[in-house]
Amino acid sequence: MNVWEATAVRRVLGEAGRERLRHQVSELRWAARLAVLPPRVAWFQLRARRLAWRSQDYLSLMSATRASDLRILLELAGDGGRVVELGTATGWTAISLALASAGRQVITYDVVRRPEPLRYLELVGATVRERVQLVIVPGSDGPGDDRPVDMLYIDSSHELEQTIAEVVAWRRVLAPGAPIVFDDYRHPDFPGVSQAISELGLGGVQRGSLFVHRTA
Repeated sequence: MNVWEATAVRRVLGEAGRERLRHQVSELRWAARLAVLPPRVAWFQLRARRLAWRSQDYLSLMSATRASDLRILLELAGDGGRVVELGTATGWTAISLALASAGRQVITYDVVRRPEPLRYLELVGATVRERVQLVIVPGSDGPGDDRPVDMLYIDSSHELEQTIAEVVAWRRVLAPGAPIVFDDYRHPDFPGVSQAISELGLGGVQRGSLFVHRTA
């Protein structure tokens, strides 16, 4: 190896080292944000993140609910015994909601059957897994029974018509005072969310990237 080749090798190794350092710093910052979550939820999120990197699950790495918004969701869910999520994706949010309350049932809907939710459910105990129900039908199909729902979290297509249809389908089973929570409110890529809220005439407040309306 001549001097020019050696210099090139050192440059490449140096760039690789810097990239590893940037990645490590980024992951430490991400982990630090978990401090706002209950310990059981934070521990699951940390393990899920590690599994996502190992399995190259970039959907989870890019789209998982940020810790600050997840904290708000857990607060809004309170001690509610039955939570419905429209838009399972890879299941982190549904599992976190179940972990946060020992008596909570989480029913999560999606139009796509993915392997990831089952993979991440393996990170929690059987008593948590049996309280998370995966349903592969559109959320706009509505509930299969009349049992009251204590919180409805909408994080599905973000399209105007679909979002309106979901609210209309679930409204009849929402418990008095139950929050309807919309994800990605005012996100420039998803104008359908705020448009749906406006067309439905829903009052409420923005918290983080969420919009919260409470039923009468």
